[in-house]
Amino acid sequence: MKGILEDRAVRLGEYIIEHQSTVRDTAAVFGISKSTVHKDITTLLPKLNAGLYREVRAVLDVNKEERHLRGGEATKHKYEVLKALKVRS
Repeated sequence: MKGILEDRAVRLGEYIIEHQSTVRDTAAVFGISKSTVHKDITTLLPKLNAGLYREVRAVLDVNKEERHLRGGEATKHKYEVLKALKVRS
């Protein structure tokens, strides 16, 4: 069982780096929870591959710095859609 978890942690890390992915997007692709992705990355990966962990951490830090921008874009899009629906009604 341990081999499966360790393999998953490395695959998650490689995916995040390759796609500059967020924890949420990575969880959706792998069909697991955000909590599982986060735990695998922060708990298992540093013990398995410190270099890979540092690269993943750098991507996740950028994502964290930009998350307020993504949230603002989502809100803007929501209200644009609502406005478009209202105009059609």
